[in-house]
Amino acid sequence: MRQSSLFTKTRREAPKDELAKNAQLLIRAGYVHKEMAGVYAYLPLGLKVVERIKEIVREEMEAVGAHELLMTSLQSKELWEKTDRWDDKNVDVWFKSELKNGSEVGFGWSHEEPITELMTEYLESYRDLPAFVYQFQTKLRNELRAKSGIMRGREFVMKDMYSYTRDEEAHLKFYNAAIQAYHNVFMRVGLGERTYLTFASGGAFTQFSHEFQTLCDAGEDIIYVHKEKRLAVNKEVLTPEVLAQLDIKREDLVEEKAVEVGNIFSFGDVKSQQLGLTYRDEEGNEKPVILGSYGIGITRLMGTIVEAFADEKGIVWPESVSPFAYHLVSLAGNDAEIAAFAEGLYEELTDAGKSVLYDDRDARAGEKFADADLIGIPWRIVIGKEALATGQVELVHRKTGEVTRVGRAELLQR
Repeated sequence: MRQSSLFTKTRREAPKDELAKNAQLLIRAGYVHKEMAGVYAYLPLGLKVVERIKEIVREEMEAVGAHELLMTSLQSKELWEKTDRWDDKNVDVWFKSELKNGSEVGFGWSHEEPITELMTEYLESYRDLPAFVYQFQTKLRNELRAKSGIMRGREFVMKDMYSYTRDEEAHLKFYNAAIQAYHNVFMRVGLGERTYLTFASGGAFTQFSHEFQTLCDAGEDIIYVHKEKRLAVNKEVLTPEVLAQLDIKREDLVEEKAVEVGNIFSFGDVKSQQLGLTYRDEEGNEKPVILGSYGIGITRLMGTIVEAFADEKGIVWPESVSPFAYHLVSLAGNDAEIAAFAEGLYEELTDAGKSVLYDDRDARAGEKFADADLIGIPWRIVIGKEALATGQVELVHRKTGEVTRVGRAELLQR
């Protein structure tokens, strides 16, 4: 991608009404555009990051045998009434509307009910089980507060996965596999060391759940971490009973601020009983299917990564989720030879399958370097007079600032 062709521009200042660091930096760097409180558009650079995160998640979900689908955002009032989750007293984040014929619809804040109803068409026998499905879906939640940038939005992208098994034993087997898959995701996006499996309340879902909480100063949750056992307890369920269940002592826990980046729930057979999802066992007996639900906030994860790694200069992307691997910065100015060198290297890199953002703009060196720091791509390749004289380019690591000089061949082999 040529930076000169990007319609977005970097900004020195973020909107005055934007308080969250992640949104300030993402807006200034041209990754997102704020539509209103809690609602952001994802621009070309931002969409690339979202897609990189989604691909990591997709690989891990398919590794545990889940199949991708895409459900609708519009949802039936009658369906949610069956499970008593249409009433605002039970679920207070609904966006609701009325069709031209006068009937009410909701805008999807979750999808357990629609997917479970869908499964009544396909799961009939023990031979049809287990079934695991997931989607990447835009969720809409009428949050009272939307002050944490893309980490708590009213509109956001989520990966939600659902497991349908014949009994608790099969459910627990997949549940544990999903926990490991989630650990894999957070490790691959660079947050593994600071993300803890956390015992929590189920809220509108179940009595208890497990969250994946990432330590972060901008976090809205308070958790108590047992670093040796790599687990934590959410403040809202920190009771003697929970501590006994987890076999941990209060004095071994450290209080931390954290961001919830994922959660998993066991619904048992409650949803199946409510929606009529049953299967016939080997003896022909009708039994309810066991449901599990597993979520990762894709855009929230993106914001958390920014909060976790940004420095005073701007964003610092881990290589696994960066929109590009290299930021090629040409300092040609009016020098045709340097410009030709940079153009040639850009073509060689792209022909070799390298992911490159090419700053070919007519701008001062200081402006280009400041923009490169703000945008946060892991490796910066600088092309100036010295590159022309020696044939070696300056390679700068965004995170550490380390500078090395490498030749064309070495760069292409990286």
